[in-house]
Formats: sequence, C-alpha cells, structure tokens
Amino acid sequence: MDIPDAGDESLPLVDPNFPVKSVTTTHNRDVHVLSLAFLLVFSAYGAVQNLESTVNGEGDLGTISLGILYVSFMVFSLFASLVVRKLGSKNSLMLGTTGYWLFTAANLMPNWYTMLPASVYMGFSASIIWVGQGTYLTSAACSHARDCNLHDGTVIGNFNGEFWGIYATHQVIGNLIALFLLKDGTEGGSSGINVLFIVFLCIMTVGCVLMCFLNRRDGTPEEQPKDSSIGCSAFLVSVAKSVVKPLFNIRVILIIPLFAYSGLQQAFVWAEFTKEIVKPALGESGIGGSMAIYGAADAICSLVAGRLTSSLKSVTWIIAGGSLVHAIILLWILLLYSTSTGVLGIVSPLLMAAALGIGDGVLMTQINALLGMLFKHDMEGAFAQLKVWQSFSIAVIFFLTPYLSLHIMAVIMLTALCVSLVSFFILILRVEKAFSSNRSER
Repeated sequence: MDIPDAGDESLPLVDPNFPVKSVTTTHNRDVHVLSLAFLLVFSAYGAVQNLESTVNGEGDLGTISLGILYVSFMVFSLFASLVVRKLGSKNSLMLGTTGYWLFTAANLMPNWYTMLPASVYMGFSASIIWVGQGTYLTSAACSHARDCNLHDGTVIGNFNGEFWGIYATHQVIGNLIALFLLKDGTEGGSSGINVLFIVFLCIMTVGCVLMCFLNRRDGTPEEQPKDSSIGCSAFLVSVAKSVVKPLFNIRVILIIPLFAYSGLQQAFVWAEFTKEIVKPALGESGIGGSMAIYGAADAICSLVAGRLTSSLKSVTWIIAGGSLVHAIILLWILLLYSTSTGVLGIVSPLLMAAALGIGDGVLMTQINALLGMLFKHDMEGAFAQLKVWQSFSIAVIFFLTPYLSLHIMAVIMLTALCVSLVSFFILILRVEKAFSSNRSER
C-alpha cells in the first residue's frame, strides 16, 4: 500500500466528502432527545411531588419524605461531580432516572420502610442526573459552536432555552393528567391514586429508555485515567478538593446567593404559594390549574429567554428583568394581597402563578447558560455547586414551612433576592473588567 508523502501540503486534512453537516446536526438531535426524556420523567415526578403532602398526609409521611429527599440531594451533590466524571454524563443521566422511577413506585405502597429509602436514593439520583444534564448540554453546545463556527454564548443560550422551555411544560402535562384521573377527588380510596401512579411509571419508563439513545459526549469510564493504588484516603481527599476548591474561586462565591435564591423561589411555589394563596382562593381543585399556568408561562419564558441569550450582557439584562417580576409579586403578597371573592379572587392567584413561572424560566435558563460561559473547564464542579445550594435552600423551606407565615416567607424571599442580585452584579462587573484587561493586553 502506498503511503502519501508527508510533505505534500496539497493533501486535505479532512476528506471533502465527509458529512460534516450530519455530524453537527447530531448535536441538535441530542438536545431534542434529552429535552423529551426529561419532559416525560418530570411530567410524572412533578405531579407526584405536588401530591405527596395530600395523598401521604398521615404522619406527614409525604412532607417528611420530600424533606429527606432534598437533604439527600444536597449531601450527594457534594460528590456528584466526581461520580459524573467517573461514569460520564450519558451514563449518569441513565442511572439518574432510576431514582425517580423507584420513588414513584414506592408510592404504590407508601410507608416509612418504602418511602424513606426511596427518598434517600432519589437524592443521589437527582444529584447525578442534574450535574450530568448541565455537563451534557453544555458539551453539546460547545461542540456545535465549534463545528459550525458559531459564538459559544449564543449556542449555549439557544440549547438551554430549548431544554428548559420543553422541560417546563412538565408542570402542564403532569398536572393535567392528575387533574383528569383524580377529577372525582381522592376521597374515594386509593384505587384512583394507584392508577395514576401506574400511568406515571409507564411515562417515566419511556423517558428512561430515551436516555439510551443519546450520543456519548465524553470518554467512557474505561478511557478515563485510573490509579489502581487509590484508596479510601485518596478518595476522601478528592472529594474534599471537589467540595472545597470551588469555594476559593471568587466567581463561585459571588454566584452562590443566586443559586440559593433559585431554589428558594421553587420551594416557595411548591410549599407556600399553593397552600396559602391558591388553595384558599380556588380550592384544592384549583391547584392543578394554577400550576399548569405556572408551567406554561415558565416554558414560554424559557424559550424566549434562551433565544435572547448571546453574551454576559444579555444574561445580565434578562436576569434583572425576571428578578423585577418576582420582586413585584413578593411586594404584592407582602403589602397588598388578601383573599377575596369574585373575579379578582380567581384572577389574582393565576396572575401570580404566571409571573412566578416567568421568573423561574428566566433563572433556570440564564443560570445554566452563565455556568456554561464561565466554567467551561470545570462544568461538573460548577453544576454540582448549583445543585448543592439549590437543594439546601429547598430542604430548608420544606422543614421550616410549618413554622413560618406567608408574610415572613415573603420578607425572606425579598431579602434573598436583593442579596443575590447585588452579588450577581458584582460578579458581572469583575468578569467584564477581567475581559477588558485581557483584551487591552493583546
């Protein structure tokens, strides 16, 4: 066989007939598959979570299970970046779905011996599935930008907009399914609830299978560097580094308040808004409808915000706008709102739900896009920190909700929002200053 002359510069480095377009389109395909898989899994889980305190109210089994779940989520998030690096993002996504499936299955026989272990395991699964999701999506965006010669920020924003827009519709789908199957209420026994959970398990199974069709975007575990001499002490040192090292990065420190607020505002909707505002005004049957509106607004806003994202400047303006919407709602609750009758009593909770959904859509798309822009060299660590602080704040709200009034919660939320915004603006100023300095040196 003839060997081409190494000095012949006329030879192309890449076969001109190589299907570059088909390679780059796989990135878009993977985003579609990832988004649809999460939509199916969380359409079921989101509705299950909303129902926990109602269908498992005896002994506060449902509420305590959720509290333990988010404590477990927080603890395992400390190790999640190491697990995702070891398994790879695709394997982490597939393994992560099993926890959601088992937690839903445990609700078919709800007791302390089934729900608590399922909650602990789901905390582990949630930690790796969300770190894997952030890592996978950012990797796909960066690969697509590189292959198509596009700006990283624009592609990261578009991919996050699509994912979070599709993901947010799980609130609409799951709650409408629950509303339809439980239209006669839950008082008639557990048969209707069991049918609902079986339907949810079937939907989740399809989502779990879809994860298998994702393309691998990192090395297999066998391709990762190994050290056979690594023992328990070395592993603990690695964990300590993964947890502590990011805390010496000023960018991580400045973005932590925004991480925490993003969790607080979600827990506020699940634990306080539905109980203290929606239920008194619309009754239990109105919770599903209001959460469907919340999810629809969340989805639309996520898609729009993702399309508008192109740089740190656009992220700053979008986060500022979403935070303003949340601030207005919190001030309305704190200063003006009271349960009333008539059209105003019906419309007000629905308007609040839509506005809270807009704010959540902004925060989820922009925080994930921001991490993709700022932490390309340690995506797993950055997304793990996001989930640590989100799950911590969610767990705190679940455990403190019985002891806090709506007005006290609104004050806490407003304070957290102001602190997170100040810290975020300082971060953006530092990043812009560093970027300007590097550009002037060149």
